[in-house]
Amino acid sequence: MRTSVVFTLTGKDRPGIVEEVTAVLLELDANVELSRMARLGGEFAILMMVSVPSASLADIGVAVDDLSSRGYQVTTSETVPTHAESRVGWASYRIRVRGADHEGIIHQIAAGLSLRGINIESVETETTRAPISGTALFSMTAVVAVPPDLADSDWMVELSEAGNQANVDITVSDAE
Repeated sequence: MRTSVVFTLTGKDRPGIVEEVTAVLLELDANVELSRMARLGGEFAILMMVSVPSASLADIGVAVDDLSSRGYQVTTSETVPTHAESRVGWASYRIRVRGADHEGIIHQIAAGLSLRGINIESVETETTRAPISGTALFSMTAVVAVPPDLADSDWMVELSEAGNQANVDITVSDAE
């Protein structure tokens, strides 16, 4: 029997971090099922869902201590069923947000979704510079799960209004 664990790690960016961390996980017979990894400034961040044999679950603590002694910040948490598994009938949508960067965009969009009971499954954001003017441009892509009893038109209109208030363009499409 296998147990799923959320594994997070951050540390100073350098070549070889992914190899080092996955070698430790491989020693535990862990399988990486889902992951996100990125350099953020001078740090490298890893977020993974790994499955480990239940017999190896106690050994994760030793692995965490080993990685922590190397200067990493590491956390682990056993997982529960995902929203997709536990929320039958919910619809998945992809939301794209684009516009001039300013504080509060993510919060404003997330607050509007939360008020309607919409669950954010994943979010990726980025700030880039416009080629000629150098203006900071914000982009966000989110995958959300919408309750089956929520009419599409209602929440999409409200999301559009939130986009207008934040002065950003928002598009919504099926996530699949």
